[in-house]
Amino acid sequence: MDLYQRIINKQEKISLVGLGYVGMPIAVAFANKVKVLGFDVNKEKINLYKSGIDPTKEVGDIAIKNTKVEFTSDETKLREAKFHIIAVPTPVNTDHTPDLRPIESASRTLGRNLTKGSIVVYESTVYPGVTEDICVPILEIESGLTCGIDFKVGYSPERINPGDKVHRLETIVKIVSGMDEETLDTVAKVYELVVEAGVHRAASIKVAEAAKVIENSQRDINIAFMNELSIIFNRMGIDTQAVLEAAGTKWNFLKFYPGLVGGHCIGVDPYYLTYKAEEMGYHSQIILSGRKINDDMGKYVAENTVKKMIKANKQVNGAKVAIFGMTFKENCPDVRNTKVIDIIKELEQYGVEVRVIDPVADKEELWHEYKIHPCKPEEVKGIDAVIFAVSHDEFKNMKLDNIKELFKSESEVIDEVAAVSKEARYVENKCVLIDVKGLFNKNEAENLGYLYWRL
Repeated sequence: MDLYQRIINKQEKISLVGLGYVGMPIAVAFANKVKVLGFDVNKEKINLYKSGIDPTKEVGDIAIKNTKVEFTSDETKLREAKFHIIAVPTPVNTDHTPDLRPIESASRTLGRNLTKGSIVVYESTVYPGVTEDICVPILEIESGLTCGIDFKVGYSPERINPGDKVHRLETIVKIVSGMDEETLDTVAKVYELVVEAGVHRAASIKVAEAAKVIENSQRDINIAFMNELSIIFNRMGIDTQAVLEAAGTKWNFLKFYPGLVGGHCIGVDPYYLTYKAEEMGYHSQIILSGRKINDDMGKYVAENTVKKMIKANKQVNGAKVAIFGMTFKENCPDVRNTKVIDIIKELEQYGVEVRVIDPVADKEELWHEYKIHPCKPEEVKGIDAVIFAVSHDEFKNMKLDNIKELFKSESEVIDEVAAVSKEARYVENKCVLIDVKGLFNKNEAENLGYLYWRL
């Protein structure tokens, strides 16, 4: 009986190494069909899962409470599984070079507990060659086993979109690959247990690795083009969103939009590809140009906020700005590599006091990563400018009339001007509204007296 048959007969287990935004939904999906062991080194996270709490909000507390996944932080339990899936982050260092420490550490942990006859599948986004050239040697050293004889490897890149309730593991075609035909067949059949959309069998592990890394690179480049258009049209006094609405009426116009590009995928993956290209003697031109544009957008938003505040006769040094949204994308608690922090840092360079409001963000992670405590909307008063940086569903329901209550009153503005100019004089109290994602109607905002700006 082959490994696949033993898995579906529940004679063997599947293990998930890494239970974050990617690994945990995979574990829950497989647990509906077969025996699953969910491993993570973070004991606090494991305890939350055991308590029926989903800190990622990807599948929800009810699904966690009802799942049959055996959650553990005991690495020796991995010896009970024969099919292992590694789904750990692959970030970049401050110099934008790949940080392979998480995937190397996961490989060492699994290697210490790897048994003969196992298949190891990596899901982490990497540049072509990482699985076979970096991870396999670690597995061999730690286990004392030989790849191709004692165990096999495959690669199946994750395509889960955090916070997306439509495009899920089950509904997205899964790329699968294996070191040989037998491994590929087993990996494909295992994933077909849960992926309703089916699988695509890649020609090799390196092909699968390359396919994944270009997916987000392509998206990054397209968004960079939109961001560059936004910069150009802003100088021309043309509304970018109106331009895109008009251009979007053509059947083959690609509907991308300007915005902040952060997170641990689109804002990171292109650097893996360009790093490998540099190793091969080629310096990327398009990919790195797009990355530079997107990396600078937080600063660009902050600069335009300051310009609007000056136009509204606001005293910039000491001004108070409220930022709605801190996560790297809408309706997702993940704040890792969020580009909103770039807006905050740039505003602080001008002496601006920033208040953050985000009901979705992971508060512990927000403090751990950036030393920021989010405020509640009712705690924010006397504001000089408001920035809507992330389009959470909660923010879409907010009314422009109610947002005005956050700003300084007319008398406060007059007193502020008098304190600077030594004379009390009337100054029109323009409310500066920076709408990064275009949540609100531009004409309505301007009719209500807002000094409005968006990408």
